[in-house]
Order: sequence, then C-alpha cells, then structure tokens
Amino acid sequence: MIWEELKATQSIVVKMLTNSIKKNRLSHAYLFEGPRGTGKKEVANALTKSFFCQQKQGFEPCDNCSDCKRIDSGNHPDVHTIKSEGQTIKVDQIRHLKKEFSFRGMESTKKVYLVEDAEKMTIGAANSILKFLEEPDGEALAVLMTTQYQQIIKTIVSRSQVLSFAPLSQQILVEKLIDKGINKPDALAVSQITFDLEEAIQFCHDNWIAQARSKVIQLVDEIHLRPKFVFITLQDQWMSFFKEKEDMLLGLDLLMIWYRDVLRIQVDQKEQIVNIDQENKLEEQALKLSQRKLGSNLQAVMDAKRRLGANAAPQLLMEQMLLRLQEG
Repeated sequence: MIWEELKATQSIVVKMLTNSIKKNRLSHAYLFEGPRGTGKKEVANALTKSFFCQQKQGFEPCDNCSDCKRIDSGNHPDVHTIKSEGQTIKVDQIRHLKKEFSFRGMESTKKVYLVEDAEKMTIGAANSILKFLEEPDGEALAVLMTTQYQQIIKTIVSRSQVLSFAPLSQQILVEKLIDKGINKPDALAVSQITFDLEEAIQFCHDNWIAQARSKVIQLVDEIHLRPKFVFITLQDQWMSFFKEKEDMLLGLDLLMIWYRDVLRIQVDQKEQIVNIDQENKLEEQALKLSQRKLGSNLQAVMDAKRRLGANAAPQLLMEQMLLRLQEG
C-alpha cells in the first residue's frame, strides 16, 4: 500500500492528495516544498502512478501494471523528469519539455512532468514554464519540487498548489537509518544533528559518524582520565580528522551530545541518552562531574561553536575550550 506507507511520514500531504485523487479533483500543478529526505520524490512517484494507473483501487495504484512498473523504472513515455544541468535548469530544457507536451500522449491523453530542484531554474526557464501553469494543455500534471521555497518566483507559487513537507520525526529518521543497515548508536547520534534523511545517510557513509563518535569519546577520555595527553590527542586525532570547518562543527555537536547524556544520567533520564553503547562511561562521569561543572562544559563547547562560526582559528579555540573543560 504505497500511500499508506507514505502516510507514516507525511500524513497531511498524503491526506490532501489522496482526497483529491478520490474526488478526481487533482490540481494541474503542484509545488512540493520542504527539506531534503522528506519524501517529495516518493510522493511525486506515487501521485504519478495514481494519475496513470487504470487498475487503482480508490486512490491506491495497483503497483503491478505496465504503467506503474514503467514509472518505477523511469521509462514511461508520458512522464518527463527535468533535473539541473550543472548548477541550473536552463530555458532550453523547458522549451524541449513544452515541445514534448505539444504532442499527443504516446499511450493516452495524459502527461506528467516532474521538476526536481525547481529553485535552480533560471529566470528564463521559470518564465517559460509559466505558460503551462497558466494554460495547461489537456490532462497534464506538473509537480515541481524544491528545498528552497523562498527562491521560487511568486508567479509560479501563485499558480501552483503548494504542499509543505514536514521534517522527519527523530524516531522515524532513526528507524529508516536502521532499516538501511546503520547501527542504532550511530543512527541516534545522526538524528540529533539533522532531520534530513539524505544528509543523515551521507553522514553515515564510509562509517564517518562512527569514526567521529570515536574521536569525541577518545577526547573526552583524555580530558577526564589522561589530561597530560589531551593536547597530543587534539593534534594527532581531532584536528587531523575534523579538517574542515563544517566537520569540526559536527564534532563539537557530538561533544555537546556527550555532556548532555552525562546530565541525563544524573537526572535519571537514562532512556533518553544518545550514546547508548557508552552507558558505563557516561555513568562514571555522572558520578565525578557536578551539574554545575556539566553546565560549564556545555557552555564552553557552545562558545567554541560560536567562535568557530565567527571564523576564529580552529586550533586556538579548541585549545582554549579544552583548558576550560579541564578546570576543576
């Protein structure tokens, strides 16, 4: 049940579309907006199937006929997808699409076009597509998708039905990551950093998040157990791994997550900890650190993040942060 599965993550969007399908009142143009990884392409695919499938039950496509199968494989003759060429979607791509739509559908009177990353349309391309939005030809359906709604020109917005896709809940994001073979501790850590499924998967690529967590745990061990080695570890392990500014910001996020976990242990919220595979270490630190010290540590990490965002020298701000974390 395609729509039922999608309902679990985007209930409002699915309800609006399935009601329109049941009543045969689909708009001729939709603008799907929201963060990456929230299912815009999947919903567009389901909508296209429901639009073409002649064996659908109510709003649910059969997912087995030739139309459904060819939509999945990306070779349906009356479904056209536009993606950016380089950094933009050019006017020639839209003109080619309009030429395609001037012909009768290959197998029916219906046609669908899908525009991914619609914010990348040049002004010429955006103005060119307006003609269809103003005067749709026959049984045609357009779905424009964007992660940057504010960059879509107002005339396109006003001529489309805008559907906003909500970020995935933390629980659903963790479940999806686990389904893709990512272990639960890493999935929980990533879910604290982003709500974007695609971005979360990217963080887990090549075990990056697992290695990052390992570097953070190693640094924390040096701070609290082997303070003489902390600056060696900073140089040899931390700075060599978190080379880019964006990576270091993520490392600092993971460090904040660690100290929050220690605090959760202290206030008897063990079920909410993120580093579930490090419970023993967290409990040890919970016994040694006061809540006041934990608050001070969290502030030190937040100050380091702020300074890094203001382009302070990474090595210097890390050294100063470590001195604060080592204070009594």
